[in-house]
Parts: sequence; structure tokens; C-alpha cells
Amino acid sequence: MISISMTVNGKSVKGSVDPRTLLVQFLRENLRLTGTHVGCDTSQCGACVVHVDGKAMKSCTLLAASCDGASVVTIEGLASDGKLHPMQEAFRDNHGLQCGFCTPGMIMTAVDMVNRKGGALDEKTIREELEGNICRCTGYHNIVKAVADGARAMKTA
Repeated sequence: MISISMTVNGKSVKGSVDPRTLLVQFLRENLRLTGTHVGCDTSQCGACVVHVDGKAMKSCTLLAASCDGASVVTIEGLASDGKLHPMQEAFRDNHGLQCGFCTPGMIMTAVDMVNRKGGALDEKTIREELEGNICRCTGYHNIVKAVADGARAMKTA
């Protein structure tokens, strides 16, 4: 076992983990932050996306130990003061979800996309940027609408 510490959703956390523990396991099992989902364990689906030091990362392929000292934000950390993040609101308002399993990863990827590319995103860019996230329920139409709406809202917030 090794000791790790990091900041998760603005709070300092510590844990003792097996060196092979994945970040997604640490978040879900040790910290009980179950919004980050495990969909494939092979980095294909994107359900496990979180932000590590400000960058979207698939937590099913990161060792928790590699995040020692890092700042991690999960879907639970996006809302503040009881108010949804603009991207979360956009997914709700545009029906950008169906079963909801992929939604946390989609939202975390979308927030990162806006942070990197700005608030004026066209459909082609959104679809290309979401290639690493799989939704098994929808045709992506409402997801793309939600990301575009959320991007505009983030830039005016």
C-alpha cells in the first residue's frame, strides 16, 4: 500500500491504496464519488472523464498514485453553491441525455473543450471533440445542441 494525497473538488483528500489502483477506483470506492462511471475499462467510452490539473483525462487509465499532489475535479465538483454548472444546465435544458450513464463524461469533456477552444463551437468541432465519448442511447443530436448551448452560457457567465 502507498499513501496518496490530492485535492478533489476543492477538498484535500488522502488515502492508502494499492499501487495498481486506478483513479476511477479511488474516486468511486475510497471517496464514494460515484458520478464518475466505469463503462469499458479500456479508455474507449469516456464515461470516466474527470479533470486532472485542469485537463480532461480518462480516469480508468490513470493510476491514482500518478495523481498524487494533483487537483482533480469530478462531475460532483462542477456545481457550486447549489447551482448547476452552465454545461450541466445546458444538458438538462436540451435533453442531452437519455439513460444518463455517459452524461458525466460528456459534460466533463465538453467543459474541457470550451476551456480550450472557446464558446463559439460549430457542430463539426463538437462532434470531433466528442469522438472519445460514446453514448449508447442517442444519435448525439441533442448532446451536440447541449454542448453548443453550454459553451455559449459558459462564456457569458
